[in-house]
Amino acid sequence: MKNKFFKYQAQTTNNPIGLEILKAEGSYIYDKNNKKYLDFVAGVSASNLGHKNKKIKEAVIDQIEKYWHVMVYGEFIQEPTVKLCELISENLPNSLSNTYLTNSGTEAVEAAMKLAKRVTGRSQFVAAKNGYHGNTQGAMSVMGFEERKRAYRPLIPNINFVEFNNESNISIINNKTAAVILETIQGGAGFIIPKKNYLKKIKNQCDKVGALLILDEIQPGIGRTGKLFAFEHYGIIPDILVYGKGLGGGFPIGALSSSYENMSLFKENPVLGHITTFGGHPVISAAAYANLKETLDSGLMSLVSKKEKLFRKYLKHELIQEVRGKGLMLALILKEKKITSKLVTKSLEKGLILFYLLFETKAVRITPPLTVSDQEIKIGCKIILEVLDEIKNPVH
Repeated sequence: MKNKFFKYQAQTTNNPIGLEILKAEGSYIYDKNNKKYLDFVAGVSASNLGHKNKKIKEAVIDQIEKYWHVMVYGEFIQEPTVKLCELISENLPNSLSNTYLTNSGTEAVEAAMKLAKRVTGRSQFVAAKNGYHGNTQGAMSVMGFEERKRAYRPLIPNINFVEFNNESNISIINNKTAAVILETIQGGAGFIIPKKNYLKKIKNQCDKVGALLILDEIQPGIGRTGKLFAFEHYGIIPDILVYGKGLGGGFPIGALSSSYENMSLFKENPVLGHITTFGGHPVISAAAYANLKETLDSGLMSLVSKKEKLFRKYLKHELIQEVRGKGLMLALILKEKKITSKLVTKSLEKGLILFYLLFETKAVRITPPLTVSDQEIKIGCKIILEVLDEIKNPVH
């Protein structure tokens, strides 16, 4: 299988992890030899309820027995899709009551950018340095990392960049700006949280000049920070909210929510303002509904802060510079970037799955399922500390 993996499946790096998967359940993934790995990545923040969650599995099977794909997005009334949008609306402010379902977070970003142009009649965007919103050409245009997009220029013009948490350049948002697009918590940059009411100040400037605020919660959304959405921590409401990953419980989905009035602009001038064949797919929607309902009803979000404290308590080592992030969206910032790959590789050998961040080379991702137990946190942290000790004091 390994040879076929490299021969037939297109790769994105020269050194993929290459773990051959047999099965997965709860907080664990098993390889072809049935070796067990504690998963501290959760499909890059996607499998919020762990692997093979019973309620999600039952919802998927139940829907498959009824029907799966029957029509493109928005034409037929499909109960799981409507129920999902209703449940989302019930848990968001009134100004975010209308939802468009997509296949991925990146597609939702594309739709959000198009919507901002329609609402404002403007075409300029402001985004953040080291921000990441996906890899299609529109989303890449608002990516604040030139090294990753240089080869694909020309991209969408009229994009200005600000430094996240730097108030001195907020004035770049002006009456030509259609929207500011920011991650509520910067992901690829190293899990950087907003400070000193930064997001409030951005929103105030947007309101002042008639621009929209798009918040990208593809990573921090759906309970990962202890609230359903991370913006709830910061006393603001975006004009357009983009999310995905954790919404599907391990199935591919994205979404954007805004007001009914805003979303209605996709219906005319021109009609079919944003279209998708598989967005809102009934099987995916059934999975997402079960996942969201369980996330809301289980009390898991109320335990996130306690679990974060456990990680911060255990993860003390002289090679760890700091632990960044919020809730179960955490990043170990190591003293040197060469430690990063060693920690990920050696932890995998010991049965712990960790992963990298896109832009911050000294960071290691810790984003376990919200269902991770206190004991599993302890076990995983013990492995991390053992590996760091081995890196610090190599045996010759």
